[in-house]
Amino acid sequence: MPNWPFRLGAHPINWVGEDVKEHGESTPFEQIVDEMQALGLRGTEMGRKYPTDPSILKQELARRNLQLVSQWKSVLFSDPSYREEELEAYRKHVLFLKEMGSEVISTCEVGGSLHFDPRRTPNEREVLRLDEEGWASLAEGLNAAGAIAREHGLKLTYHHHGGTAVERPEEIDRLMEITDPQLVYLLFDTGHAYYGGAEPLDVLRKHYDRIAYIHLKDIRRSVLEEARAENADFITCIRRGVFTVPGDGDLDFRPVLSELLDRGYSGWAMLEGEQDPAEHPAYELAQQAIKYLESLTPAKAGD
Repeated sequence: MPNWPFRLGAHPINWVGEDVKEHGESTPFEQIVDEMQALGLRGTEMGRKYPTDPSILKQELARRNLQLVSQWKSVLFSDPSYREEELEAYRKHVLFLKEMGSEVISTCEVGGSLHFDPRRTPNEREVLRLDEEGWASLAEGLNAAGAIAREHGLKLTYHHHGGTAVERPEEIDRLMEITDPQLVYLLFDTGHAYYGGAEPLDVLRKHYDRIAYIHLKDIRRSVLEEARAENADFITCIRRGVFTVPGDGDLDFRPVLSELLDRGYSGWAMLEGEQDPAEHPAYELAQQAIKYLESLTPAKAGD
């Protein structure tokens, strides 16, 4: 791989679906991490097939020279009545990731989401946007969780995410405006940025100083446009293959990579393409994505 300033890893969601459980359901943990090692990748997020005992997980990852980079954490801070139990759960999450040597925590508000909010009912069709009280409560909760993370040497990185109340560019902007920049950072996701209606490069440039973690995800515009015309929900979009890895969809990663190289981004960047691995084999697509990103990397003088 080129001498990038950032560290490259992959999300196990390429191999085993998290939101669509049937995707890769028969794929074992060992296959996922063996293939990551064979690809020369250095990091992974937590996946639902991974051992949950820290000692076992550490041993298995160390054997393959892999670092556990992060693990998704849903939160429901927009509803104040959930605050204390959510913070207690967040603290436990932080302690697990600290023990694993992770640096960032992928964090996403699920209040209002059709698929992730435990208060929603099956017959509802729309994501509920936050009201003023909801935004204020979310900011307070995230700042409190970010303080817990900082206390243990980690960073809360907020994952703007399709199908949630923080997916549109103006929602990302507002979240960054109302949270403490010393406590709440941004997980920049190229695919979710486009899904939410933003140009990924715009989000990257506007909020670069808050970005502490990156997901490199591509998107199939035709699939998204067709799904939007039918008012399809987020999970339906996943099933139809709206996302894929860099170079396999329609986003141009050249300006994104150029921006990261010019600014010397040194955090983690994860290859991610949430789709059915039976149709889109994870190893082969990750291999192609690495070659694609390498092809966009300017050669140094003398190379």
